[in-house]
Amino acid sequence: MKVLVTGGTGFIATWIRRELLARGHQTLILDHQDRRQHLAPGEEFFLGDVRDHVAVTEAAAHVDGIIHLAAVLGTQETISNPRPSAETNILGSLNVFEAATQYQLPTVYAGVGNHFMRLQGTGCYTITKSAAEDLARMYNLYRDGGQITIVRPVNAYGPGQSVAEPYGTSKVRKILPALTCRALTGADIEVYGDGTQVSDCVYVEDVARAFVTALEHNAETGRPTQVPVEVGPMTSCTVNDIARLVAEYAAKVTGREPVGIKHLPMRPGEVPNAVVKSDTSTLQQIGMSAADFVPLEEGIRRTVDYYANQWLPGHLAA
Repeated sequence: MKVLVTGGTGFIATWIRRELLARGHQTLILDHQDRRQHLAPGEEFFLGDVRDHVAVTEAAAHVDGIIHLAAVLGTQETISNPRPSAETNILGSLNVFEAATQYQLPTVYAGVGNHFMRLQGTGCYTITKSAAEDLARMYNLYRDGGQITIVRPVNAYGPGQSVAEPYGTSKVRKILPALTCRALTGADIEVYGDGTQVSDCVYVEDVARAFVTALEHNAETGRPTQVPVEVGPMTSCTVNDIARLVAEYAAKVTGREPVGIKHLPMRPGEVPNAVVKSDTSTLQQIGMSAADFVPLEEGIRRTVDYYANQWLPGHLAA
């Protein structure tokens, strides 16, 4: 297939494109920032915004399937300014779903792993992404040609994820880069809340495999899965567990003692004692099992090694 990947130069999207190419598919990347210099040989780039229905429809006319990832991310970041996330995550998704249905394209939509927390005071990101899930279900139920599979990954992590301030330029703080960069530079790891909240993490390569497999399943069967495909680990862990693993492996890399863990007040949009985990039995719909995923310890090792080799030297030089 030739696959349109919206938000195609982002972290997860980059791994998905790699997986698509490895399986013999072609890719067309739709992104509102011109990052075509990051494309692999043979990949095509379409400069456009999912909020522009004309651009989305034009791009969809040239492909055989869609993986829709474009979104405005952030928890507390989207609370202080909710309009961009509402426009992109809801209206942008509406444009994608409309174009996909018009051309009867198998489509995979990136849902949100903490979907079930949307009624507990979560931020605009979860609210808007969940609203788009409802739109996807509407298209599947009532529109001819609607075949949108929802894939809900929990916290994806791994090499290549952007780093937030003060260590990088990203505006959105992600758990593994935030913990890893502090541990590698000898600073105590900062954990919001008491750290007992469950926040499952899944290695990004496994997330990519799930998205591509879901799209292939959709194309082969001509219909979406019955329920959303939830992508996460077999065994859950707390934020404190993740922090300890990062601190211990970073110490092996740096040769120092493991850094400490410092607890901070919860941020707006985050729920104390939250449980973010997946129903991994839903993976069976596309012939996958979380038992085959990269274990957390191995994934953290790969991730810490990446930042130690790719990020830390430049940070120390600065």
